[in-house]
Amino acid sequence: MLIGHLGDEVKMHYFEGGNCIGRFPLATNESYTNRQSGEKVTQTEWHNVVLRNKAAEICEKYLKKGDKIYIEGRLKTRQWTGDDGQNRYSTEVHASDFTFLTPKEQSGASSVMSNASVQQSNAHTSSTSNDSMVVEDQEDDLPF
Repeated sequence: MLIGHLGDEVKMHYFEGGNCIGRFPLATNESYTNRQSGEKVTQTEWHNVVLRNKAAEICEKYLKKGDKIYIEGRLKTRQWTGDDGQNRYSTEVHASDFTFLTPKEQSGASSVMSNASVQQSNAHTSSTSNDSMVVEDQEDDLPF
């Protein structure tokens, strides 16, 4: 589970058969006060977020750089050999649920959904009118 801000726009990649993947960097911050100096310290961690199909399309449509989002998912590490022969690794967050946290007034989209929860479906499962996507439109009454 992560809460953070988009570091860039959602980058989409489309495949044959209609499937797609969306990727974006997510910045999470941890703030604390240094006991010795009394100075407030903020550390930023960057995460690579991956969304599939309908979830990716929704994020591409409604999110922009800087928007705040809540993400739930699982970690997946990929390994490959670079041009120099060295093994390279990349850890990604494969999102299964998300909620937009940026208020409508602050977002760049004119009609942004304030809450969207999307369950990922298997790439081989065809979409039906009763998708596993749940969208609720409500006022910004978040408790934080």
